[in-house]
Amino acid sequence: MAFKFRGLTFNKIGVIGSGQIGPDIALYFAKVFHKYDVPVVVVDVVEEALQKGQAKLHKKVDRGIKSGAFSPEMGDTMKAGVIFSSDYDQLKGADFIVEAATEGLELKQKIFGQLEELCPENAILASNSSHLEPEVIFEKLKNKNRSMVIHYFFPAERNPMVEIIPGAETDPKITHIMMSLYEHIGKVPIRVGSRYGYAIDPIFEGLFLAAALCVEEGMGTVKEVDSLGRKALGLTVGSFTAMNLTGGNPLTDHGLEMEGQKLNPWFHSPKLMKDALASGQAWDVPARGEKVEVDPDKADKIINALRGAYFGLVGQAIDSGITSVADLEMALEVALDMKPPFLLMNQLGVDRALSLVEDYAKAHPKFPVPECLKKQAATGQAWHISHLQRHDIDGVAWIRIRRPKVLNALNQQVFNQLKTEFEAIANDDSIKAAVLSGFGTKAFVSGADINFLAKIETAQQGFETTQESKQAGAVIENLGKPVVCALNGFALGGGLELAMSCTTIIVKQGLKMAAGQPEVNLGIIPGAGGTQRLPRWIGIEAAAEMLRTGRPISSEQGVKLGLFQREVEGTELISTAIELARNIAAGKVTLKSIALGPMQVPAALPELDIGHLSQAIDKILCRAILEGCSLQLDEGLKFESEMFGECVNTKDMKIGIDNFLKNGPRAKAPFVHS
Repeated sequence: MAFKFRGLTFNKIGVIGSGQIGPDIALYFAKVFHKYDVPVVVVDVVEEALQKGQAKLHKKVDRGIKSGAFSPEMGDTMKAGVIFSSDYDQLKGADFIVEAATEGLELKQKIFGQLEELCPENAILASNSSHLEPEVIFEKLKNKNRSMVIHYFFPAERNPMVEIIPGAETDPKITHIMMSLYEHIGKVPIRVGSRYGYAIDPIFEGLFLAAALCVEEGMGTVKEVDSLGRKALGLTVGSFTAMNLTGGNPLTDHGLEMEGQKLNPWFHSPKLMKDALASGQAWDVPARGEKVEVDPDKADKIINALRGAYFGLVGQAIDSGITSVADLEMALEVALDMKPPFLLMNQLGVDRALSLVEDYAKAHPKFPVPECLKKQAATGQAWHISHLQRHDIDGVAWIRIRRPKVLNALNQQVFNQLKTEFEAIANDDSIKAAVLSGFGTKAFVSGADINFLAKIETAQQGFETTQESKQAGAVIENLGKPVVCALNGFALGGGLELAMSCTTIIVKQGLKMAAGQPEVNLGIIPGAGGTQRLPRWIGIEAAAEMLRTGRPISSEQGVKLGLFQREVEGTELISTAIELARNIAAGKVTLKSIALGPMQVPAALPELDIGHLSQAIDKILCRAILEGCSLQLDEGLKFESEMFGECVNTKDMKIGIDNFLKNGPRAKAPFVHS
């Protein structure tokens, strides 16, 4: 067998290097490609490294089997599918190779010289370099158009972020395909321009330098600064702890020195780092769960310094032109698990953010104040952080919701951006139709952001919030141009409500969970049209069962119920949606639209066992369905908002939301039915 994707065929995949990250990259490839019988070959010239790498991979697979992430059969297949070898000839015939060897230019160039001789002409050759520019790494290749850097982040098998950095001679079509491929296999890729360190590492390493300088300048101890870094930037672990966990001291030492030469002279490896390398000792960081008490004035100074450095480093990346605000915002949140910078600047105020950077630059004269931050502060406006991507393809606008950290969950900002974007499509004469999908392969939209719902405190707020949330769907529904919703993964809650505003819905084939309205589990009812549109799509009885139980349906069930037009193989979903949208616009395909007028409704809904769910919420929900569906759709939607407001007055809404936030989605809420 082989894996085929948009003109590429992978019969064999190679990984060079069995050290810190190579086995983890191989593990991820094995997880994705074992079902296609595509072998993964890990090559290293050091036998001890191969033995350790294989043991590491097998240990992680065994851990996955124990946790239930992998079945025993899957785990055995994954382990058998990864070959560890010192023989480069094992890579003959490989169609895709990722080099993850030591960060040294001469070694990398030697490796790629060998690979060019061994591999087919159409093989894609990638480096997992964390710093070196692709033009430098691949300088000696005869054919550079299928080469690029693909930078993984620790731990590579679990961290979804990858930076994809094409070189000056990389074929743009190959770059585009690889971006799509990495999304298809479950990663979160961003395309980054070529510069030393790319987009993220100069920020990661720069934050370590800023933390080290706080210590060197007597502002606090390593332990204090490490702890306050978590508070200042929302880091899961502080900069010094990250060095301990990743063994990152040597690489960061070299990276900082080179960034000082290639980016700006503020970058340098501090004395603290040099001393740590000389001693070989780990940093003295807070133990797990340890609370580090710091004087408030002292803490404020450290926090302000770290934030000033963070905002400055981020702005410098934007000034360089290698990335965008939206990509960098998402990448830092996903890759480094920290507060996204532009949102944090907006929360503090852009003027305040600029002031922090300027104060940091006064204390460190070699530190540049970014031009983009000066310009943004001068506008008096917050940063615009787009959670949508738009691609226009021969008269069809493809809109994608991209919030991978929360599986594309909706908040008011996303609703507003959807409304604005579709209003622009309505007024764009060059666009005849649209396609709406989500980012990634797991979720179209996982629902509404619960933190967004938790802020609702009164019935009036509930009414107003849901009315505002309905505006995007109303614009889509009344666009005057066909909109095909392509469900690339499950659509829950507000995701399904948004999908039902579209002209038609197609769905990725084989989804066991494709759609659902699980709001009752939270002690609320749908607020963006679910109680009104779902009955009009699939009938009152089937809709009421879905709405009242919160149980999802599969893609196959959705087709049978008439919710989805058809199932489509995943790799063909978007192209099918675009063709369908174009054909609807051209009058080649005619679809039945949902009724906008009153429906025939029964006097009451059938008795239904709702288990532990709130009887008080169920009464409100039944009323929303029956009374709302007896009205015109627009009147029914308003009535739904009124009924949502009624939920806010119940004890069970607070119980449901609190339970979700404290215990997660699987824990049953202890409803009191009032």
